[in-house]
Amino acid sequence: MIDKRRQTADEAVADIKDGSTVLIGGFGMTGEPRELCSALAARKVRGLTIVTNNAGSGEFGIGLLMKQGCVDKIVCSFPRVPGSVVFEELYEAGKLELEMVPQGTIAERVRAGAAGVPAFFTRTSWGTPLAEGKEVRTFDGKEYVMERAIRGDVALVKAYKGDRWGNLVYAKSMRNFNPVMAMGADLTIAQVSEIVELGELDPEHVITPGIFVNRVVQLEALNA
Repeated sequence: MIDKRRQTADEAVADIKDGSTVLIGGFGMTGEPRELCSALAARKVRGLTIVTNNAGSGEFGIGLLMKQGCVDKIVCSFPRVPGSVVFEELYEAGKLELEMVPQGTIAERVRAGAAGVPAFFTRTSWGTPLAEGKEVRTFDGKEYVMERAIRGDVALVKAYKGDRWGNLVYAKSMRNFNPVMAMGADLTIAQVSEIVELGELDPEHVITPGIFVNRVVQLEALNA
């Protein structure tokens, strides 16, 4: 019997190793799997590379991972957002490496990794500092920058509902980066507000099929 349920966040993240590349869903605070991030921070893993949309807000979730010294590098599109105090302090002190990637490009780099595509060319970032050191080719008279795919060791995502097979549905803007992150890692862990019985999810509403999800845990959201 396939049963991907875990009882606690601690159990769900228990075997994430030092040095892992961790893909984290969310757009700002919306859809960020804060409880899974907090459980991972409590384990005090080290040397993580975090791939996400922005560098956290406040001292919880992604911010807590950085505050606890778990993160060596962050790959994101918006490192400075309201409340990104932990990132700013660590970055200015030289304790955190930053790779900035345009928002659409970061989504496509993860999607390409999920699809087994090693690299692709895009016009985005051409002629800017973000293209420095990268291969550029001309297609139909226009220059394109080569971007390498990103593949995660682990993905932490947040959904609205799931079942024991790992099928996930999202609530409105919670969907954001979560589906693409869920596809892009060797181990995907999903936190949901409710785990329902098999057959209760409308197949037409399932955005992330269970084939992409390894573990699912029902968690009550923490207050900020």
